[in-house]
Amino acid sequence: MSEPDKFEDDLLYALTRTGEGFRTEPSDLLAGGYQRGRRRWRRRSTAAVVGGAAALALVGTGAVYLTGSSPRPSAVPAAAPSTAGGSGSGSAAPVAAASSAEPGEVTGEEVLATLRGLLPGGRTSDENAGQRQGGTLVFDDGRGRAAMAVSVNRVGAGSPVLTENGCPDRKLVPYDACTSAGLPGGGKLTLFQGYEYPNKQAGTKRWSAWLGGADGRVIELTEWNAEAEKGAPDSRRTPPLSPEQLRAVVTDKAWDGIIAKFPEPRPEPGPDNGKEYGKDEILAIVAKLLPSGLTETETGGQPGYANFVVDDGKGKSMVEINVQDWSRDDKTKEELFGSARAQPDGTRVVVGKRGSNPGMWTVDTLHADGLRVVISAFNSGTQQTPATRSTPALSNDQLKAIATAPVWKLKK
Repeated sequence: MSEPDKFEDDLLYALTRTGEGFRTEPSDLLAGGYQRGRRRWRRRSTAAVVGGAAALALVGTGAVYLTGSSPRPSAVPAAAPSTAGGSGSGSAAPVAAASSAEPGEVTGEEVLATLRGLLPGGRTSDENAGQRQGGTLVFDDGRGRAAMAVSVNRVGAGSPVLTENGCPDRKLVPYDACTSAGLPGGGKLTLFQGYEYPNKQAGTKRWSAWLGGADGRVIELTEWNAEAEKGAPDSRRTPPLSPEQLRAVVTDKAWDGIIAKFPEPRPEPGPDNGKEYGKDEILAIVAKLLPSGLTETETGGQPGYANFVVDDGKGKSMVEINVQDWSRDDKTKEELFGSARAQPDGTRVVVGKRGSNPGMWTVDTLHADGLRVVISAFNSGTQQTPATRSTPALSNDQLKAIATAPVWKLKK
């Protein structure tokens, strides 16, 4: 695979994984930019069409979502190994001192020390606590070295971080297993078993546990079956910790001391989606615009974004649609639509195609009032599985008719 192709795949994967998995880093930046970030991730379709510099422009203020909360193990410097011998039984873990820490500040060293105390017997090395409130290490239980990344934070009641993290849509992110359920006393736990690359261009597996607690704690532990998240050969068949072991680590009482060091978080207002098209609203509009004989099935999405599958008798075809307010996005609008000829009603249209197995056909429109409607169709039932047909069930003309329909109006 060429470097440009690899970059594009990585970018599209980051956007997809961000949108559905919401592997977010709870922070002041995230809290302030959450709504903007939600709009940004949904632009992944256009990233595939325009590519290169314009694709990077789409990242914008949603960059915190693209990388996830876990720092990259591939970038960690080597360090002396230590022995991990925690039992995960709730006993207090050793805490490493950090001379640069402010009083009450949670350091990456503390987080890594707590993680070490909860790991089963083995050795840790390549530790990197460079990120506040988290870090990375390599763990070896005698069956192969494996990268791990951990992050800890605390957010206020009402934060979307506590409600949005769940199992991703299989049409967007293939995985082997995932469970997401409430916890006694409140909170939510998501256990994920998937892959570093959704197209499985490498066999590296990514397993994770994400905990959102009733007290606002957010703990995420991710592990791979390789020494690094990307760029390293698989060192073992699966990551070292089973889902139950992941659960035991993130729910252990050893984290209580670290959580107590965070200041009491302020409640956060819930997301205001009043001016945004809801998933069900988008699906209802598109259902009326579909050609006769086609019906939406396997629906999914969230505010501003929806996807579904249609089958015309020649095989499943996934369709996804983004509806966004771009009335003030002047710079990026010009990059994407500056050369597009306006239609009589002022709508500008960009048509593109990416890939073939599967292929994605996209019609990107900017209406005169600033509403952007992007619709894509695949020659497969998902974004990632091989093509099952030569072209999607919807032609470019049919996609254009849906995206440019006058029913789409900017909400004031």
